[in-house]
Amino acid sequence: MAAAISAAVALALPLTGCTTVHTTAPSTARAGAATDVQARFGTVDCREAKCIALTFDAGPSEHSARLLDILKEKQVPATFFLLGKRHIEKYPELVKRMADEGHEVASHTWDHKILTRISSEQIREELERPNDAIERLTGRKPTLMRPPQGRTNDTVHRISRELGLAEVLWSVTAKDYQTNDSALIEKRVLQQSSRDGIILLHDLYPGTVPAVPGIIDALKKRGYVFVTVPQLLAPGKAEPGTVYRP
Repeated sequence: MAAAISAAVALALPLTGCTTVHTTAPSTARAGAATDVQARFGTVDCREAKCIALTFDAGPSEHSARLLDILKEKQVPATFFLLGKRHIEKYPELVKRMADEGHEVASHTWDHKILTRISSEQIREELERPNDAIERLTGRKPTLMRPPQGRTNDTVHRISRELGLAEVLWSVTAKDYQTNDSALIEKRVLQQSSRDGIILLHDLYPGTVPAVPGIIDALKKRGYVFVTVPQLLAPGKAEPGTVYRP
């Protein structure tokens, strides 16, 4: 599966084809929140703190347990966009652990099909199946999804809205599907990171998880606070059918 995802991502064009993708920045989501909404989400207010979100696609994998150990040790929450086929169904105990340890568990579709290339019925299946599997394991249906390759369009927005899903893209990519060099992965992330950033990594590739401790330590030294995607948007909330990107 890793090779297939790597090949698909390597061939990706910038986001989507003909449809213009209108995105909402985290700061816009926060600014648009009603004034009577509880100001803080957990212990972090990203209107004041220098927040950044660490996200991982295409797991769980054989490397996810070690990643969870690192995140627990560093006291860093993350957002996991999980694949269903050969991932959720293979590592259900890791899905439960992610939720139990306070991470946001979200969807990366069932089988990594490019949503803009398939029918409405297939899009719905790609989104519903991981949602149902995650809900069975964690007791909570996902409210976020990340479309494979970041490719989306009006049809994907409509179906996501019907299923209660917001779409989350990214602002930082290490292209860890192209290299197993952990030092290079860390360097790329640190070069691109900025306030309100959403970092895209893949915990199924062998070079990624070893890069995570250095990424966390370096960004903490720069004053960043790690949050989940919902925390990044708070006091705003992720709206179904809306696409979020810094």
